[in-house]
Amino acid sequence: MGLDIQIITDNYEELHNAAYLVNYTENRKLHSLSREFCNLICRRSVIEHEPELEQLGKLTGTDISALYEMENYPDDEHIRSVLEYDADTEEKKQTFLRKVEADRKKLEGNIDRVLQTINQLLDKLELLGNIYVKLLPTDFDTLNAPYYFSDFSLDKGDGYIRNNLGRDLRNFKRFLEYAKERDSQTVWFQFG
Repeated sequence: MGLDIQIITDNYEELHNAAYLVNYTENRKLHSLSREFCNLICRRSVIEHEPELEQLGKLTGTDISALYEMENYPDDEHIRSVLEYDADTEEKKQTFLRKVEADRKKLEGNIDRVLQTINQLLDKLELLGNIYVKLLPTDFDTLNAPYYFSDFSLDKGDGYIRNNLGRDLRNFKRFLEYAKERDSQTVWFQFG
């Protein structure tokens, strides 16, 4: 087992209603992000050289901070856990709750910024050719990089298993557009 990544929205339950779930297999193919994408987002904490996502940002002139910021949304489960186990005084609880409010406020209304980032990456990475050879070599390849960064314009994988970067970014875009059409304003990552 490994860590998975999912895009959550401020109106997640509305997006994942009965109609969405009836077509879950197809929607998963269109909207899911692979475990490799999760690894791409999390590389900052596992490698010593510049993470591949940051390298992609530099190669394309894209500010990828909107994607990294999506990691910092405290969900209700995390809040309950901290309040129950880590905040043992009223002062610690209040300090933590102020931080939660600030972290959530920072992401509020970010869907357009995230979509713009994804669109810019899609447009510019398409022009780069073989992305893999443009990235720093790594001794700790959790991405299966030669495969993951190959054939950018093709949708490799099944929408979750063995996706390549191109498919993950196109799935990300499709989900953001689906969410925007249904009045989502804020998006963040959930790991599990």
